[in-house]
Amino acid sequence: MRHVIPLPVQPTVPVAHSDAQFPVRRIYCVGRNYAEHAREMGGTGREPPFFFMKPADAIVPVAEGETGQLPYPSLTADLHHEIELVVAIGRGGARIAAQDALAHVWGYAVGLDMTRRDLQAQMKKQGRPWSIAKGFDASAPIGPITPAAQAGDVHRAALWLNVNGQKRQASCIDQLIWSVAQIIEHLSAAWTLQPGDLIFTGTPEGVGAVQRGDVLEGGIDGLGTLRLVVQ
Repeated sequence: MRHVIPLPVQPTVPVAHSDAQFPVRRIYCVGRNYAEHAREMGGTGREPPFFFMKPADAIVPVAEGETGQLPYPSLTADLHHEIELVVAIGRGGARIAAQDALAHVWGYAVGLDMTRRDLQAQMKKQGRPWSIAKGFDASAPIGPITPAAQAGDVHRAALWLNVNGQKRQASCIDQLIWSVAQIIEHLSAAWTLQPGDLIFTGTPEGVGAVQRGDVLEGGIDGLGTLRLVVQ
């Protein structure tokens, strides 16, 4: 087959403790999936899950032991961090029951859902979609993906984020309003999941702004750390 333009580069994420790569097809994100974060964003706590997406090439993959470079995006003066557990799908399906969902998971990673908070607020006020606030270039930094069998009890793991050595976010995965299995059940009712899909599962309270020169370091027990410098 002859293509009229060059094929786009396939976005990939490194696999932990390996030279292998995980190809990324789609990035799904869950909004307001920790009760305290929902409240700090004006919600009421537990509510039906809702989803938004980022382009696959929004990832900023950062290998083990490295410091990634995170460009400060245009059109914002209020760039926010959101530390999250990322689920990597290895087996696709539609209308997946929660009790079967974890069999579809290939692995887990530490991720950041970077957000143009000022643009998000504007879009919300105007009743418009806020893709411009969530799906911009380099909006999805991610560390290596750890295979599920090597991740330990990730569903009870602690997650945290420091900015310039100061604690900003700290919680536990068991504080998710909707568990990983429940997220997959709800998500696969709306979209057919495929191998290569990533799911950012939501962030705990403590989100806040970052500036150029800031060092972000976050982690999840059993999945290592993710370190970046804002450029």
